[in-house]
Amino acid sequence: MYFKDNKQISLYEFGAKAGFQLNAKNRWVKMSELIDWDELENEYSSLYCRDNGAPAKPIRLAIGALLIKQIEGLSDEKVVQHIQENPYMQYFCGIKEFSYESPFVPSLMVEFRKRFNDEVIWNINESTFRPKKEAKGKDDDDAPPSNKGNLILDTTCTPANIKYPQDINLCNEVREKTEGMVETMHEGNFGKKPKPRLDKEKARKAYLKVAKSKKRDGSAVRKAIKKQLSYIRRNLGYIDSLISDGHEELLSEKQKSELETIRKLYLQQKHMIDTRTHSVPDRIVSISQPHVRPIVRGKASAKTEFGAKVAASVVDGYVFCDSISWDAYNESVDLVELTEYYRAVYGFYPEAVIADTIYRTRENLDYCKENGIRLSGPKLGRPRKGSSDNEKRQAYVDSGIRNQIEGKFGIGKIAYGLRRVMAKLQDTAESVISLAFLAMNLVKALLCFVLSYYQFSMGWAF
Repeated sequence: MYFKDNKQISLYEFGAKAGFQLNAKNRWVKMSELIDWDELENEYSSLYCRDNGAPAKPIRLAIGALLIKQIEGLSDEKVVQHIQENPYMQYFCGIKEFSYESPFVPSLMVEFRKRFNDEVIWNINESTFRPKKEAKGKDDDDAPPSNKGNLILDTTCTPANIKYPQDINLCNEVREKTEGMVETMHEGNFGKKPKPRLDKEKARKAYLKVAKSKKRDGSAVRKAIKKQLSYIRRNLGYIDSLISDGHEELLSEKQKSELETIRKLYLQQKHMIDTRTHSVPDRIVSISQPHVRPIVRGKASAKTEFGAKVAASVVDGYVFCDSISWDAYNESVDLVELTEYYRAVYGFYPEAVIADTIYRTRENLDYCKENGIRLSGPKLGRPRKGSSDNEKRQAYVDSGIRNQIEGKFGIGKIAYGLRRVMAKLQDTAESVISLAFLAMNLVKALLCFVLSYYQFSMGWAF
């Protein structure tokens, strides 16, 4: 059940009831003014049931807590503790008066991330930091608008919080989980049928013989994986037999979902062993997070990362998360769609699209030429010997402009949790990624406000 929240009380009233006066220049107070909370209340109150259930937490409290977590880099427990202790954070979250009581239990943070998914956060980011479309005059309805501004495009990978996947370790983990499932379901046959033979110690020794060796021989690893797969195949046979006996209800919901993942992983590992390959479509690299896929990036620090591939764009210094994909793909296909979206939002095409050389396909070049857009980067084909100074100067300027989005990715990974996404579910992980971009824009808008106020007070801007 959800009741629409009343408007936030004034800053003076909030502090007066607590016996102190809040500073109107505090960053949380200023950031609270950047978001149209009333619009969010009207837009997303439909996500809650109005008639049934216990009263839900206000939308401002939920979104405010999620933003505090991303901006401060806190755990769910620490978020609740900081809101409980900090009156400015309470004001940012829309709490009516300062209270020493806990605003909610930490486990609700997971529900907040599920309810306010990446699509909702994307809409908030767009409505808050995208300028409105310019209105046309009466005389220039038929005249096409001239191109303006720069659209900066790039992609990055946001690694998930998983252990580096090695086939032998994955097979061992699968074997141990299937052993636990067999033992759980056998309780239904206790005293009726003998317990299935598992050979747990023998299988464990065979795994440790390879896992603990300092120098792993390729043939030894293949042999060890084959042995683990044989144990898994036998355990899956036991599981199918016990399910046919009607003991599947003894498994927990987590074990049931993991069983489907285990069957897929077993088939993938067996296929790679039989065909002597190291890749397979939709390869599973984590049992707890089966949606995570390997993303080949070719970076010096890590050639392959395991997480989501995020396409982002920067316009006027603000960064926007355009798409989140758990599968690897060629990002050049995004250029036309994102450029057309730019035109739909602003009413004109960008003057230049600043992107990596991977975006310079023939289709993209033809599209940009047709719409009068300059696409950064060298021309296709062999480099010309007599490049003009203007081309070199333009390439140097474009590289400096493109550094904006690289800097955004670096800040997001260092300060906003994109270096390692701790959320385990696919929808909550996507929500965390989108929240990081919204938090970056909030902090940037706050810095712009502080800078403009400082310049005005010093007489630099009028």
